[in-house]
Amino acid sequence: MSLPKTLSIIIPCYNEELHIKKTVEKVLASPIENMEIIIVDDNSTDGTRKILEDTVKPLVQQIIYHEKNAGKGAALRTGIKSATGDVVIIQDADLEYDPMEYPKVVHPIFNGEADIVYGSRFLENKSVVGYRMNWLANKFLTFLSNIFTGLRLTDMETCYKAFKREIIQSIKIEENRFGFEPEVTAKISKGNYRIIEVPISYEPRTKKEGKKIGYKDGLRAIYCIIKYNLRRNAQ
Repeated sequence: MSLPKTLSIIIPCYNEELHIKKTVEKVLASPIENMEIIIVDDNSTDGTRKILEDTVKPLVQQIIYHEKNAGKGAALRTGIKSATGDVVIIQDADLEYDPMEYPKVVHPIFNGEADIVYGSRFLENKSVVGYRMNWLANKFLTFLSNIFTGLRLTDMETCYKAFKREIIQSIKIEENRFGFEPEVTAKISKGNYRIIEVPISYEPRTKKEGKKIGYKDGLRAIYCIIKYNLRRNAQ
């Protein structure tokens, strides 16, 4: 009889004092029986660290603190290295993505139907009111990525990416900021992996509410698409 599958949830966070506790509570309420929660605090300068130490620490398996702010990609690199579950998923700390949808994203891997699953915000053509510029940017970056990778993704920039642990741990993550998305997509496209998309919901937040990605990250994403797809070495 096989043992139950475990999901490792990597939560990178930076200055998320308004959201981190609620995010962890939502993760814990998700319909996944066996989970490992790993939070990587990227040297927050607000009250995030105090909340993590005083409230969140007893609720999760690991909290790792960066001594210097290095970016989301660097935080993911740290968290992924520490994961021990069968499947790894990425969860942003800002509540734009709903942990109640984990089963849709991870069960295809648990059930042996896929090696990697992307949760797409665009498969069901949901409303983009108040999000149009970012929506257009994401559509363009996905289109450009698909040209190079040969994949037929609808949402390359999605946070909800789930991987068999051995796959994501075999990939050398080089990008320190938001270039993680096009980098990892380029690298997995060169492997013989079963990659699928499933529809997910999305509640975007604004700059005023703490959204950190900007136009410079979009330009970096274009650079990453070209760089990592043209490199011969997949890893």
